[in-house]
Amino acid sequence: MASIRDLLINRTIHYVEPQQTVLEAAKYMVECNVGAAPVLDGSRLEGIFSERDIMSKLVIRGLDPKTTRISEVMTTRLQTLAPDASCEEALLMMQTHGAHGVRHLPVCDGNTLVGFLSLRHLIRHTPSKRNPVRPR
Repeated sequence: MASIRDLLINRTIHYVEPQQTVLEAAKYMVECNVGAAPVLDGSRLEGIFSERDIMSKLVIRGLDPKTTRISEVMTTRLQTLAPDASCEEALLMMQTHGAHGVRHLPVCDGNTLVGFLSLRHLIRHTPSKRNPVRPR
């Protein structure tokens, strides 16, 4: 079974910075076709900024995306995953973290961010045990 490190080979980490506005970050995320991005202050992981943050912390509160900084609305309670973790560990962590689970996990080797794992990417690379693909 592949480790998380194997899934992250040659993947670009698309990140935002805490001082950016929500509008700047949202435009960047749309350009990169990502639903969430780690928030880095230099090389330090400060949080995650996601579509869910835009809806639940910006839109609902009536904040202006042109002036609201990422640092004001990012998720800061983070759970990270080690690069040597298995795909099963990652799925379990995503299912059990928080009230609704999470769809993105920062992958850290010690204090260094080495990747950013999405549920979509994980599912694409994890074969289902219930419906195995059989060669024709």
